[in-house]
Amino acid sequence: MAAFAFVVMLIIVAIAAPLIVKLVGARPPDQQATKYLDSFGTPTGPSKDNVFGVDTLGRDLFSRVLYGARVSLQVALIATAISVFIGVVFGMIAGFYRGWVDTVISRFIDVLLAFPILLFGIGLASACSLGNGCLGGLIKPGLTVVVFVIAFVNWTYIARIVRGQVLSLREKEFIEASRSLGASNFRIVFREVLPNLVAPIIVYTTLIIPQNILFEAALSFLGVGVQPPQASWGQMLAEATDIFDSAWWYMVFPGTALLLTVLAFNLLGDGLQDALNPRAGRNE
Repeated sequence: MAAFAFVVMLIIVAIAAPLIVKLVGARPPDQQATKYLDSFGTPTGPSKDNVFGVDTLGRDLFSRVLYGARVSLQVALIATAISVFIGVVFGMIAGFYRGWVDTVISRFIDVLLAFPILLFGIGLASACSLGNGCLGGLIKPGLTVVVFVIAFVNWTYIARIVRGQVLSLREKEFIEASRSLGASNFRIVFREVLPNLVAPIIVYTTLIIPQNILFEAALSFLGVGVQPPQASWGQMLAEATDIFDSAWWYMVFPGTALLLTVLAFNLLGDGLQDALNPRAGRNE
């Protein structure tokens, strides 16, 4: 429940970031101000003017952390929704029809899983971050590239999970009863099988979201994700690496935000798994 409350608060903060920045009296996230740097051009720490301190360009770190939450949640939720949709469709088709359909889909998933995911994502993001992007401008540099990379890679995991669940469900008595009543395969898949997959899909979706947040942060950290001046936690951590010894706040605040967000989603996923798992309920 604490994790759920934190996630709800994070979503509210991300949506209301412009309003919160205005109420606190902080500067916009992209506004540079050299007067907040010291005489050596080094960022200054937390103060009454800048609650979280400033970065190397004098930008307010509090504003950038709030706007970074918007980027992380936007990328994670959109990429996760696309991944789950593709994974559920292919997983149900492979598990229900089996045979050569299952073989083709499963081997394709195995091929994708054989790629070093992060390196593949870096290469694809680097290629699509130049010029007008990829596929005739459909995949443009910035958020679009990151969403595409994450969705392209992560649907395989949910597909394998759904396939395993469907292989078990298709042998149940209620499926045989539907067949004996003359129900079509389409009706069985979407009216009988899919409703029984809702609980595991919700659980695994919640567990995939923090992975996608970390994936976005990793791509931004390596310079192929969200592009400046747009704020991103991973990008801020990358910029803070060289000056951590003299500007600890530049790494601590975005790093803490990333840590708490990922931890909250992981705990929420574990809690949902306990709540929605019938066997766990019977054991209790």
